Amino acid sequence: MHPSPRRLVWIGFFTFSGHLLIYWIWAHAVPQPYENLGARLIMALLALFYLMPGLRRDPTSAMSGRLFSLATWIQLPWFFSWMYAMNGGNQAWLGSVAAMVLIYYHATDWRLATLGLLSGGAAGLYSAHLMGASPVGPDQPMANVVVIAFAWTMGLMLGISSANLRRARLLNTLSTMGVMAHELRTPLATVNLMGDVLRNLSQHDVSDAKRKKFEELATRLQNLVRSMNRQIDTQISNAQLLRLPREHSAIQAAELVQEVVANYPYRSSRERDCVRVQVQQDFCFMGSRSLFAQVVINLLKNALHALAAASHAPQPGDLRVDVGIHHGKGRIAVSDDGIGISHELQSRIFEPFYSSQAGAGNGLGLTFCKNVVEGAHGRLSVHSEPGLGAVFMIDLPLTTTAPVRPAATAQSQWL
Repeated sequence: MHPSPRRLVWIGFFTFSGHLLIYWIWAHAVPQPYENLGARLIMALLALFYLMPGLRRDPTSAMSGRLFSLATWIQLPWFFSWMYAMNGGNQAWLGSVAAMVLIYYHATDWRLATLGLLSGGAAGLYSAHLMGASPVGPDQPMANVVVIAFAWTMGLMLGISSANLRRARLLNTLSTMGVMAHELRTPLATVNLMGDVLRNLSQHDVSDAKRKKFEELATRLQNLVRSMNRQIDTQISNAQLLRLPREHSAIQAAELVQEVVANYPYRSSRERDCVRVQVQQDFCFMGSRSLFAQVVINLLKNALHALAAASHAPQPGDLRVDVGIHHGKGRIAVSDDGIGISHELQSRIFEPFYSSQAGAGNGLGLTFCKNVVEGAHGRLSVHSEPGLGAVFMIDLPLTTTAPVRPAATAQSQWL
């Protein structure tokens, strides 16, 4: 339920060594009616699923979740039910199955655990039945059913209780953030009005130089207000993490990127001049426009921070946003020539509350980006070499809802 690379390594090591240890105990120390070295070795090797580099690199991805669920389903409900029946439902395996039920509810969501126990238990018992085994002890069959039913009921109650506790904490967090958001939006509305006042002043009898300055200040103020409002919306979504809005509409990638880059509240003209947008081929995808705009903003902000931390002043083209199609999927790539990200950190930057910027950031920006992209059935990945910059790639499935205009030649826009 709380995946991380370290936890997966621990689970993999525990599973691998545990099966070998338990085989020795059940086969030699406390012999059981049935024990199978081949089955134990297969279960031990199945622990390699948890140690797969792809799964450990991004344990919160949808594919990692499927692999984890499959491996756990085989390891727990199927294998334990099969061994329980092969041993005639004796006391040792009755206790093992009861413990397995509680572990399964602890390791996964209660809905997944319930479905897994029903399907895995049935599959395991049926496999044993095909081999001529009895699923319950011959002496006290009802006692076994009562014990397993009790463990199942307790596991279900604990799972639902944990889910309700998490839901209550989430609601309290969202309530607090709602109050804070309301208090922050009030002064932001005032700042936005100040921008309107400045723009109105520029219409009076003032010189062209002052009019231009007023317009520039008004635009920067109102861009800043829009950016702050987006940040507030993002933080509220971050508190929900996987409970992001399900709004989906057709989005033109190039239009979205160009709008975000043009309206970004740069700290200086030098920052603005270092950004280049290049459209190799436009594409259309389905998603929430406001959320994807915030994704691009977050990636731009991180790239600008990386450039600011570099030893040289940013030059035109040091930050590039490329739009194109790669291997049949739309791709938005944000590249920078900043300080880069170490290989050790690359496996953790998408974890909630983990920030590579010591003392800055809350560690939720990239988690938010990843959740938004995966909510649109896409993938967010990173490639970086320390000291040589970083590339964040958003790969999205294409849609034909809106016409896509292929570009005969690459278009470059300096902003």
